[in-house]
Amino acid sequence: MARIKRGMTKHRRHAEVLSLTKGHYSVRHLLYKRAKDSLKAAMSYSTIHRRDRKGDFRALWITRIGAAAKQNGMNYNSLIHGLKLANVEVDRKILADLAVRDPQTFAQLASTAKAQLGAS
Repeated sequence: MARIKRGMTKHRRHAEVLSLTKGHYSVRHLLYKRAKDSLKAAMSYSTIHRRDRKGDFRALWITRIGAAAKQNGMNYNSLIHGLKLANVEVDRKILADLAVRDPQTFAQLASTAKAQLGAS
């Protein structure tokens, strides 16, 4: 049986790793061995941070809703509680978007929450 050399396969694999590590510092994008380690760490961090990003956005939305609620004479907790009592099914992402882009609609939702809190 003929001997099979791995020249093309190895080159292709190395080129793939080196292209994925473009932008990494120093030899971490130039030398295959270092690039492989760098890529492994980068992929690990990307998985962790992809999950963290969801929490970061939720915190941002809550901050925006809280600021808009203060402008309407409420705090965040009472706004969310009032909307829940009024059976308004709007999630925090949409509420934050309304607070930034459409303050009048957000004010109507806040007044609905206030009315519901006053009634109960």
